[in-house]
Amino acid sequence: MPPIPADEYPLHQAPYSLAYSASSDRNFYDRCYLNAHDRSGEVFLITGLGQYPNLGVTDAFACVRRGDLQHTIRMSDALGPDRMNQQVGPYRIEVLDPLKELRLTCDGDEWGISFDLHWRGSFPAVDESPHLLRNGAKVMLDAQRFAQVGTWEGVLRVHDEEFIVSPDTWVGTRDRSWGIRPVGEPEPEARFAQERPADGGFYWVYVPLRFEEFALIFIAQEDANGHRTLNDALRVWPEGDPRGVETLGFPKYDIRYRSGTRIPTGATITAFEPDGTPLVIEVDALGHVALSAGCGYGPDPQWTHGVWRGRNWVEGATYDLNDPSNLIATHYSILDHVGRATCNGAEGWGLFEHSTAGRHTPSGFADFTSVAP
Repeated sequence: MPPIPADEYPLHQAPYSLAYSASSDRNFYDRCYLNAHDRSGEVFLITGLGQYPNLGVTDAFACVRRGDLQHTIRMSDALGPDRMNQQVGPYRIEVLDPLKELRLTCDGDEWGISFDLHWRGSFPAVDESPHLLRNGAKVMLDAQRFAQVGTWEGVLRVHDEEFIVSPDTWVGTRDRSWGIRPVGEPEPEARFAQERPADGGFYWVYVPLRFEEFALIFIAQEDANGHRTLNDALRVWPEGDPRGVETLGFPKYDIRYRSGTRIPTGATITAFEPDGTPLVIEVDALGHVALSAGCGYGPDPQWTHGVWRGRNWVEGATYDLNDPSNLIATHYSILDHVGRATCNGAEGWGLFEHSTAGRHTPSGFADFTSVAP
């Protein structure tokens, strides 16, 4: 393969062309995630684009929830030589000002979703802690991610509805991650599938929030016993503020669930100021998107990131979140909620992402069938 356009820039981190990843793992990926909402929970857009160099695939998706329906467009193609060109079919991401401004467009009226949206970061993007997860001895996830909160401006169309997106109302969060995670066609787990503990569990909380004066970013991952394997608690001040990025200790998460489900209705997060003073954040979970119902995450039965669907593939789909056939995706996988938060009297908005699968003793879930009383 000849040099690619990105090789013209001093970006190299390994003795290879940027056409190749430094890792030969088939699961190497580089992708972004973004969301947008009008603070009501009634309309919620989630979208993203990924590149999978060792699979030769790139894909993107956009999903909008309205009422009890999730409308989705997803696109896939062969990964071309210009890695700087983030485009798949009718979907495109343009970097207007790195780490500050983006433009997202999707000419997808034929499939029910289209938009022309301008993202502006409200506070500096920050690196999260590296994320490592194993299945037995095999590395399943070894990734780095940065996160940011911001505002949106532009137009969003969903079938026959058009929304004027104004930055005084529309807010959101975004991240970009890269490294290794399961993508494409599934790999056989062999021994690790047979010997996995029957009472295992997974607990995940991700809460980036935008307040007028600062941003908060919380992450917690725990095993079935409540042992925390990933912890981030950050307060991000505006660019130039001498306080920069502050750490807020080892928070406690008290999540409230809808009776008979594992769908959260809200949470109390107790973090700690740098001087040790408790800092309490109340979060209400409004309308949500199920990431495994058409968005390609987790056990999505119809489409998964990185799967080869051929060249120039585009598909639209609609999911009824009350349909029993979508139960796993809508109740037991990762749910992304519009999050309304209060902290010391200030109101903030952002994302409240949560999943707990299997046993999680601190939450009172004994096994995979347990639900909130």
